[in-house]
Formats: sequence, structure tokens, C-alpha cells
Amino acid sequence: MILQKVNKFIDSTLIDLGRQFRWSYLPPLMVYVAAGISGLTGIVGTFFVKDYLNLSAAFLAGLGFWAGIPWALKMPLGHLVDLIWSRKNYMVFLGAGLIALSLFIMYGLIVHTEEMSLYLKVETWFVISVLLAPIGYVVQDVVADAMTVEAVPSIDDQGNQYPPSQIKTMHTTMQTLGRFAIIGGVVLVALANVILFTDVSELEQEAKIALYGRIYIYALIIPIVSVSGVFLAQYLKNQRLKKLKQSGVDDIQIQKLNEEEHQNTKPNWLILGGSLVFVIFTLGVGTLKVPFAQEIVFLGSMLIILFLMSKLIKELPEQSRFIVVGTAIIIFVFRAMPGPGPGLGWFEIDELRFDEQFWSVLSLLASILTLVGIVIFRPFMANNSIARIIVILSIVGSILFLPSVGMYYGFHNWTASLTNGVVDARFIAIINTALESPLGQVSMIPLLAWIAKNAPRHLKATFFAIFASFTNLALSANALGTKYLNEIFTITREVKDKVTNAIVSSADYSELGILLIAVTLLTLLIPIIAVWIVQKSKFKTNE
Repeated sequence: MILQKVNKFIDSTLIDLGRQFRWSYLPPLMVYVAAGISGLTGIVGTFFVKDYLNLSAAFLAGLGFWAGIPWALKMPLGHLVDLIWSRKNYMVFLGAGLIALSLFIMYGLIVHTEEMSLYLKVETWFVISVLLAPIGYVVQDVVADAMTVEAVPSIDDQGNQYPPSQIKTMHTTMQTLGRFAIIGGVVLVALANVILFTDVSELEQEAKIALYGRIYIYALIIPIVSVSGVFLAQYLKNQRLKKLKQSGVDDIQIQKLNEEEHQNTKPNWLILGGSLVFVIFTLGVGTLKVPFAQEIVFLGSMLIILFLMSKLIKELPEQSRFIVVGTAIIIFVFRAMPGPGPGLGWFEIDELRFDEQFWSVLSLLASILTLVGIVIFRPFMANNSIARIIVILSIVGSILFLPSVGMYYGFHNWTASLTNGVVDARFIAIINTALESPLGQVSMIPLLAWIAKNAPRHLKATFFAIFASFTNLALSANALGTKYLNEIFTITREVKDKVTNAIVSSADYSELGILLIAVTLLTLLIPIIAVWIVQKSKFKTNE
């Protein structure tokens, strides 16, 4: 009996994922893998800035702000992809070219510093490289999101229409594999860094610089992978059309299918104009030092995106509009729940003695177990509504805060005394990381599958970009909530003046426990209440 249950579980998770895989899924997955391995140069970039560039922390922080601005362009870019859908491949080529140029600039700065400095300052070259890369990635991302919709067929190879339940399953599988591809790329990067930086501290300076340069050359695999996905998509499309003809599907039906995939999209000037206002508003408030800048950007962005969403859902059938609104509210509230902030990390470093090496182990473990969790939870996500998924994830998420609450109050000391030091703080942290890691990505998959399933065929990229922007705003709400909680419950760490070594502020974690309890209760109660209210209203969702 137990063996049968184990076999059934393996079949419904691992084996069924293989059965559900379609070659049409592979092209967007290749673009997502490229995004996942984009962190290959992260460590090299950090050390290069630290050791060779005379840039202040304030300047680098400002540069980080500007590097994030291209993602605000995702909405107009998404609509642009829909407008030029038949030529979307060129946008992937453009993105790949910008990424490659950014990598070549960094390679030149590291290996041929003197030659590069003859034309521009080293710092100027670095700024150009930092700004080019995110533009390239966001251009590719909007195309990849829309490709995931196109990758799920509406008819089989014999021309028969798929039932809605099977289309939902295929979208869930597609988005599961998309998250899997991104996290898989992160795992590959973590393993590659372990290998590439073996005994790096023993290398001479010239050998170390040569290694840094080689890593940027290795990173050229990123644009190569994404461009290869475009060529593969065209090849698979031609093969599918050939199969349909061989199966006896008439030319009229094939032509109709082509018209659905290449339906002409008219420019929506409200979307383009609203997106332009959004970008100008974000840039303006972000660069001006005005009081409550974060709150102003959040509220203003929310109003603009809600306006764009209200225009976009008119493209959906009337009976679907209330469901879309209810689903969006539930997902927004769940993702907007605040966290404990940096205080928990400070406590773990100062009091629990978690060092850099242990944090690295937790990071790699989290990435690997996220992959496992995505596979294991796929049947659960495919067979349950988003409302039910959010309720369960809220309960699980709040439970997983309990080990941190317990360790603050000395729970690890008690377990260590009972187990001769085996179940100590690090052991508990590893187990907690193993259980918690998949939750973030698991909660994203039904959201992405929902967007893909409801996106109008002629507005695939636009729909993805605007609704993704709305749900990403929840992360801004999360950050604001976290800030407010940390203003109510004050937590400080010990800071020393680097010149005089005098203590500027003392460590005080006395209010961390109540902060963690507050976060746990909010994580548990607010999303469940939101689900209950929505399900009792006209916005009830069964998605």
C-alpha cells in the first residue's frame, strides 16, 4: 500500500512532468535559463568595483537605482512586442546584443584597462556596462513572457481543440518549467563559481585578473542561449505546421490558426501614454529628494497601473472580468505581506554566529531545494484554485516563521542540550531553509499560469507586462510594510566608527521577538481574510 502511494507520488510529480513537457516549451525556457545564469559575473563584478574602481557607496547606490529603471519600461515594451509580434525575434537579438556589449566592455576594462582608458574613464565605461545589461534583459524578458503563452497550443496535432482543463494544466506546466529554468540557471552559476574560484586566494595578481576576464568571456553563453531559443522556436513552428498538414488538417484551419497567432494588434494609446506617464513619474519622484518619496511613488504607480488594468480587462469576455479582479486582489495581498527586515539577519550573525560561509551554504541549498519543491508541488498547483493555494501557503509560511521566533527565545539551546549539540541553531536554520525555500517560487507559478491562461492572444506581452507590474507592486507594499514595522519595533546592531573605533550605536534586539510574532500573525491572517472577503463578493474566483 505504501509502495503504491510512493509510486503514485513519483508518477504525479517527476514522471508526469516529463509527460507534460512539449518541445514548444523549450524556446522561452532557453531565454529564462539565460536570465538565470546572468549572475555568473556577479562575484567578479563585486571584487572589481571594490579593488579597482574609485566609486563611492552613494554613487553605486544611485547607479543601482538607474539600473533598475529599465524594468519600469516593461509595460510599453510589452505592448510594443504585441504590435510587432511577427518581428519579435529582432527584439531578442537586440537584447542579446546589448548584453554581449556590456560583457565585452567589462572584459576590456579588466584585461585591457589602459587601452580602454584612452577613450573614456574606467568609471565611465563601467557605468555604461551596468546600464546596458538590464536594458538587454528586460527587452528579452517581455518577449519570453509572451512566448510562454504562444508555447501552449490550443489544438493537438490532429487539429482537435484541447479542453479548458488541459489548457490550464499545460499553462501551469509551462510556468513551472519557466521558474525551474531560472532557478536552474542560478544553481549552475553557484556550482560554476565554486569551481572557478577554487584556490583563487593563492593566485598571483595577474593570474587573478586573467581569471576575471575569462569569466566575462564565459558569460557570453548568456546571449548565445537566448538567441538559440529564437531559432529553435521558428524551427518547431515549421515542424508543427508540417505535422498538421500530414494529419489531414485542411489549409483553411491552418490559415485560421496562423491568423490567431499573428492577429494584428492596434496601438493602444492609453496603454502607451499611461506607461509613459508611469516612467516619467517614477523617474521624477525617484530622482528628487521629496518627503515620503517611497509612498508617493507607490501610490502614484498603483493608480497608473490600475488605470491601465481597467482598460486592459475590457479586452476580456464580460464574465471573466470580475474573476480577474478577484484573483488579482488575492495575489496582491498575499505578496504584500511584510517581512521582519534586516534585523533578523543581524541577530543571526551577532547572536547565532552565522558566518559568510554558512550563508553561502544556505543560499546554494535554497536554490537546489527550490527546484525540487517546484517539481513536487506542480500537481498541487495544477489541481487547486489560486484562492485555495494562497490560503495553504499563508498557513505554511506562518508556521515556517516559528523556528526563527523560537531561536530568538533560546529554543536552539534547549534542542542542542537534548541532542548533544546536534540540533543547534545551524541545524534548525538548514531544516527551515529546506522547507521554506520553494514557497516564493511556488506562489509565483499559479500567478503566471493564470496570466498566461487569461491573456488575449493579440495582447499577450501587454497583458503579462501590466499584470506582472501590478503584482510586483505588492513587493513595494511589502517593503513599505516592513519599514513601518521596523519603525514601530526598533532593532539596532553595534556599529563602530572606522577611524576612532568608538561605538556609534549599540546592539539592541529586545524588540525582535515581538516583531517576529507580529510578522507571523500578519502572514497567517491577512491573506486568509482577503480570500474570504473576495470569495463572498461578486469578484469570487475559481481560477
